[in-house]
Amino acid sequence: MTLLTQILKMIAVLAAAALLGNWFLSELRAARRSGKPWFAVYLTVPGILVVVAAVLLPIAAWYFKHR
Repeated sequence: MTLLTQILKMIAVLAAAALLGNWFLSELRAARRSGKPWFAVYLTVPGILVVVAAVLLPIAAWYFKHR
């Protein structure tokens, strides 16, 4: 793989993470404005994606390290 390809892949992942983070933050602000409980934001689509990423990334890292 060329260096340019690797950089483009990194940029794509960082852009996706930034979009998901902003989406999650906007849902958090909306939940706070409407007075919903603290966990309500984790029941939305971006909240579920954040939780899944937080759980699966360490598992995937461990798996690929010990493979």
